[in-house]
Amino acid sequence: MIYTSKNSDLSSILGSTPDELETKGRGSDRVLLVSVVMLMMIGSLSVYSAIAYFAQSYGQPAGSFITGHLIKLGMAFVVMLIVSKMDYHFLARLSKPMLLVSWGLLIFVMLYGETVFGARRSLSVGGLSFQPSSLAAVSLILYLSTLIISKQEYIKDFKRSFVPAMVWTSITCLLIALEDFSSAALLMVISMALLFVGRMHLMQIGVLILVGILGAGGLIFSSAERTARVEQYLEQIVTVQSGEIAQGEGYQSQQAQIAIAQGGILGVGIGKSTQRDFLPAPYNDFIYAIIAEEYGLIGSGVVLFLFVVILFRGFVKIAAKAKDQLGLLLATGATLYITLYGFVNAAVAGGLFPVTGLPMPFVSYGGTGMIFAGVMTGILLNISKGVHPNNQPFYIG
Repeated sequence: MIYTSKNSDLSSILGSTPDELETKGRGSDRVLLVSVVMLMMIGSLSVYSAIAYFAQSYGQPAGSFITGHLIKLGMAFVVMLIVSKMDYHFLARLSKPMLLVSWGLLIFVMLYGETVFGARRSLSVGGLSFQPSSLAAVSLILYLSTLIISKQEYIKDFKRSFVPAMVWTSITCLLIALEDFSSAALLMVISMALLFVGRMHLMQIGVLILVGILGAGGLIFSSAERTARVEQYLEQIVTVQSGEIAQGEGYQSQQAQIAIAQGGILGVGIGKSTQRDFLPAPYNDFIYAIIAEEYGLIGSGVVLFLFVVILFRGFVKIAAKAKDQLGLLLATGATLYITLYGFVNAAVAGGLFPVTGLPMPFVSYGGTGMIFAGVMTGILLNISKGVHPNNQPFYIG
């Protein structure tokens, strides 16, 4: 079993050369890559179908919108390939300045950002929209991983280890949560998972959970929209079976469930969705409902299966057999970043979670989130190059 040496430190890990750490002739994880490409293909077909009504309402052909989506999809793929060629230790060294820059951008967005659906989440530069929350999430995962490694000798010390980790995590999540509560909550979950894998004391992680719950409660009750979404989810006043058309927050969830019910096992057929005319943002937040309607249980099951494959490859084949501590933590964070977004998007469409507004990576209409999903996939692919079939499971301890 491979374990951490007492003499190992962050500088020795981040300062390692490719010759010392890379495995000659070892390629990236092909199963992971194929799974991502398949999600991109399914997403392109679904977005084209879902965006038809939206394009018509703007008096433009659907082809113009799908072209924009394919361009962003291509950008995400290129970014993924570029990052897969970069040593992830180099990216780790850039994580702190990246995180600080993202804080500044998040504050700037709150003051001068573009308002969409009642929230300021993006900056518009030269006709292109950019969401700093995605940069902040990726930067935090990178920096938190390096921070955990640098404090392994006293990882259970409250003041020297837990407090710095909590400060960086709390500030980042708070800045994101002010305008994008769902993304902040998901990032908090990923951060806690990294602290657990990094051997942080369970009682200390419990403190962070408590802080997160209290902060989440305060943010929810400070916003009438968030409160309405939670109340609708908890009370379930109007259901699909009632035959009544829900209003307000319940409308979105009901229309998504109708789409899933209409799809049945085999679906209504490609491009034959009717709920795309009623669902808000069917090409983004509720893309999974459109997939379930057009491709049925089988098609929607394939999408979830691909995310399960990514989860398995990321945890079992890459993180568990990474060549060093940083690879283990980054692979864990990257895998959760990609798969949790996918699972939550599907859960919202099925009525299991309150409406969140989170996209499905590589499937929803292209944007900043897709680009950074490509970054995280590229990091996973780069880490997989150092994985050997005969490696014993790696752990920090």
